[in-house]
Amino acid sequence: MYAPDRLAALAAVVDGGTFEAAARALHVTPSAVSQRVRALEQQVGQVVVTRTAPCRPTGTGEVLLGLARQTALLAAETTERLGESGGVRRVAVAVNADSLATWFRAVLAEVAGWPGVALELHVADQDHTTRLLRTGRVLAAVTAESAPVQGCTARPLGVMRYHPVAAPGVLERARRADGGLDWRRLPMVRFDEDDALQHDWLAAHGHAPPDVVHRVPTTADLVAAIRCGLGWGMALDHQLADPSAADLVRLADEPVLVPLYWQRWRVDSPTLARLTDAVLAAAARP
Repeated sequence: MYAPDRLAALAAVVDGGTFEAAARALHVTPSAVSQRVRALEQQVGQVVVTRTAPCRPTGTGEVLLGLARQTALLAAETTERLGESGGVRRVAVAVNADSLATWFRAVLAEVAGWPGVALELHVADQDHTTRLLRTGRVLAAVTAESAPVQGCTARPLGVMRYHPVAAPGVLERARRADGGLDWRRLPMVRFDEDDALQHDWLAAHGHAPPDVVHRVPTTADLVAAIRCGLGWGMALDHQLADPSAADLVRLADEPVLVPLYWQRWRVDSPTLARLTDAVLAAAARP
C-alpha cells in the first residue's frame, strides 16, 4: 500500500515543478518532500520523478501520479461523508480550447455552485488530451479518442463542426492566373503546434501545405486573425453565425466534423460522477 503523504508529495512536485514549490504547497520543508519521494522510490524500486527543471514524472511516476489524484479525491470525499471537513476536492480535467470557449462554459457555471470542489483545467488539443489521462495529470478529459484509456470509461459527447474560411483579400492575393487558388501561397492560421485540423484538411483535398503558417493560440483570436486577413483557418458554426464574420468566404461546402468523447477514470467518486453528468448535459444542449 502506498502512503497518501508520499503520493501527495509526488503530485506536488510534478504540479509545482520543483521540490521547493511542492514544499510550499504542502506546508512542509523541501527536505520532508524529498524524504517522502525517496521513500516512495525505495518502495517501488524505481525513480518516480526526474530531478530536472521542471521535475517530470518517469513512466513509473505517471502510474503513481494517477493513483495520487484518485487517492486525494476519494480521501476528501470519504472524510466529508463521515461528517468531517474533507478539505478541497480537486478535480483535474483536460479540455480542448474550442470546447472551453463554447459549450463547456455551462459546466463551469454548474461547478461554480459546488462548495469545496476545485476544478483544475488543462487545455490541450482534443487529439492530445488523453495523453494527460495516461500520464496521470488529470482524472477526466474531453477528447477526440473513442477508445478508452486503460482504466477509464468513454462516453460520446457529439461533434464539433468546423468550416475552412478566409477573408476575401487574402484569397485574392493567392489567386493563380486561371482564377484558382495557389494553396502554397495562401497563409494558414492554426491554434498551436498540436492543431493538425488544417493540415489534415489540405491533405484530404490534395493540396500541399503552405509556406507560411501563423500560430494564434486562442479560439476567439484565431477567428479574429482570419478576419484580419492573416490567413485561412477553421471556424466553428457559432463563430460564423456572428454578424462580424459575414464577410468570410467558406472554402468548402461540407464542414469538418470532429467527434468528441468524455473519458474519466473508473473510480467510485461521487464528485467525478456528478461532473460527468454535468458534462454530458452541457454537451447535449443545442
